[in-house]
This record gives sequence, C-alpha cells and structure tokens, in this order.
Amino acid sequence: MPSLRKFIGMVLLVVFVISYAFIAMVVGDMTLQTADGWVVFAYFAVAGLAWVIPAGAIIWWMERGGKKTT
Repeated sequence: MPSLRKFIGMVLLVVFVISYAFIAMVVGDMTLQTADGWVVFAYFAVAGLAWVIPAGAIIWWMERGGKKTT
C-alpha cells in the first residue's frame, strides 16, 4: 500500500516541476531577449538540467520513509 509520504512527495514533485519550468521560461524570456544565441542555449541547457537536484531530493525523501529496518 502506498504511503502518505509518497503521495505528498508525488504531488510536491509535480507542482515543483511545473512551477520550475514556468519560472525558468519566464526568467529566460525576460532577461535574454537581446542575448546571443549561444547564451540563450547555455541558459536553457543549465536551467533544463538544474531541476534534477531538487527533484532528486524530493524522491530521496519519499523513498526514505518507506524503508523498514528489522
């Protein structure tokens, strides 16, 4: 049976990823309108990968609660 921790983590993860993508898109669009193409590419490459670290922390927190030691 899935735990409450996993449900909360799943909801938190979905909300985080959607919010992060929207914020990264808006910040990139507002600040990089006149930037060179490589700068825009570098920003979106880094922003596109940076969500993995906090998402991994959420997943780690979700899995940590399910382990039982005997």
